[in-house]
Amino acid sequence: MRCIDEMAGWSGKILWVDLTSEEAKTWEYPGLWARNYLGGRGLAARILWEYLPPGADPLGPYNLLIMAVGPLTGHPLPSSGKMVVAAKSPLTGGYGDGNIGSQASVELRKAGWDAIVFEGKAEKPVYLYVEDDKAEIHPADDLWGIDTFEAEKKLKESHGKNTGILLIGPGGEKQVRFATVLSQEGRSAGRPGLGAVMGSKNLKAVVVKGTGDIPAADVKELRKLGAQAYKDIRNAKMYDFWMRQGTMMTVQWAQEVSVLPTYNFSEGVFEESKGIDGFMLEKLKVHQRGCPNCNMPCGNVVEDAEKEWSELDYENVAMLGSNLGLGDLSKVAVLNKIADKLGIDTISLGSVMAFATEASQKGLIKEKIEWGDYEAYKQLVEDIAYKRGLGALLAEGTRRAAMIIGGNSLDFAIQVKGLEVSAYDCHAAPGMALAYGTSPIGAHHKDAWAISWEVQVDRFSYGREKAEKVVELQRIRGGLFESFVACRLPWIEVGLSLDYYPKFLKASTGLTYTWDELTTIADRIYALIRSFWVREYKWWSREMDTPPAKWFKQPLTKGPLAGSHLDYDKYNQLLDYYYEIRGWDNRGVPTKETLEKLGLGFVIPTLEVLVGLN
Repeated sequence: MRCIDEMAGWSGKILWVDLTSEEAKTWEYPGLWARNYLGGRGLAARILWEYLPPGADPLGPYNLLIMAVGPLTGHPLPSSGKMVVAAKSPLTGGYGDGNIGSQASVELRKAGWDAIVFEGKAEKPVYLYVEDDKAEIHPADDLWGIDTFEAEKKLKESHGKNTGILLIGPGGEKQVRFATVLSQEGRSAGRPGLGAVMGSKNLKAVVVKGTGDIPAADVKELRKLGAQAYKDIRNAKMYDFWMRQGTMMTVQWAQEVSVLPTYNFSEGVFEESKGIDGFMLEKLKVHQRGCPNCNMPCGNVVEDAEKEWSELDYENVAMLGSNLGLGDLSKVAVLNKIADKLGIDTISLGSVMAFATEASQKGLIKEKIEWGDYEAYKQLVEDIAYKRGLGALLAEGTRRAAMIIGGNSLDFAIQVKGLEVSAYDCHAAPGMALAYGTSPIGAHHKDAWAISWEVQVDRFSYGREKAEKVVELQRIRGGLFESFVACRLPWIEVGLSLDYYPKFLKASTGLTYTWDELTTIADRIYALIRSFWVREYKWWSREMDTPPAKWFKQPLTKGPLAGSHLDYDKYNQLLDYYYEIRGWDNRGVPTKETLEKLGLGFVIPTLEVLVGLN
């Protein structure tokens, strides 16, 4: 294996920042890591396994916060302005990450870094300023307590409007367990509480400016391929409608196929869906924005009920709209805007507020909350961010809140491994339920959006083909796009050919990757992340891969699929198929043979001691 200096596509350098000592150093990481993990999620997972002390407190100084780009990031390629933010999650206790589209991604590449790793904790609030190979820690006392929009404005005034900025709001400072990392007034990453990890380290922001060239083996070929791909996107059949509605087109589809989360995932249809769908968006739309290098921007900006701007997409609208019984898009937009300013995840926010509403209806908490109560929800968003009253309990996430409330509340806590389910009801979608159950960060759709395929094929089947489809999608979406790092939407939404991506990699890195090799990389990343979960939990059970109890116990009562619910025994058979395909045992732990085949032999001694290996 060649060293990184003999390969293009990576700088081979990681900026390692110790916030306790306020020292920053350059780490030239092994070239084999670049070849075998690509970057982004893969690189972050490898670093966490190697350098995070097992059992470390996610909100303690020993947790590592990683911001990693990949070999495609920043190049003139479709939607390449992405990075992955990762750490041990304070919400789940396992591996946590999220990707974010931001100018910071491009600037980090131009500055000559493949990642930044933070350890320790600053004595007082600080932010990191990176300009090429210079890294400085600045005081942030004047920024602490300020919302993300205002703080980013102040940082741009100090360092220039073209700098890349990642930062947290009061939610991250208060260590809300689903606080996120924000950028550009609406870009958000790190649902499993990565903003809380930043807050625990007294790190308010990261500001990046780069002036160099992004490394590539064949710049001319890269530009040629990128230009053709951009053209293919513009000529795609769905392009015009996408530009009108973006992901918001999903509201109407989800309503039609009975998967729109409604009243804390009790139903799959919402009687007021037209008040929050993509056509309503078009009426309120005032602007559109996207990430760097994107020609199909998904950020649809509307004027909200307070006459301010709010950037919307399907997930936050479904979770803060139908899931709360709120059918006014302009009011949903207000809740979304407040969450973005305060720096908390809109998906988990919609889930914990719906959970609280159901708990109130059942008399399990003293607070009285009605479905669709906009004013109550508006106040609750702020109470969660600042940990006041009921908000302090909900800031712990649905799983912890349910364990504290007791009763049967765990049955309607809509989460897997502690992460709240994103916006697709699965009473009648076992394949998507499996995707949620086995997502490497907890219940999230980004790794395997199997539901579109599932409703077209046979949504009530529990056959092996569904497990195969979930693994196939996880390999492409979660293993590869999250490690390239580039956005998956050009492929998913307008049909950009996947055949472009090995060509992009060849032009960037100079290395030829076959699809078999890329599949192996993806499987390696998933097995390593699963091994990380097993290491951090010490015990492991297939119950960790089980969807919310409500989908099994409480059938739908409305819409064309009324009476539908998941079957527990059949789901477990589906899970068995999944484990078999992945080469994991019936607990969901990778076998020794699988680990050796994937080049993860270094994992074996740890897992052997903790749980034993088959």
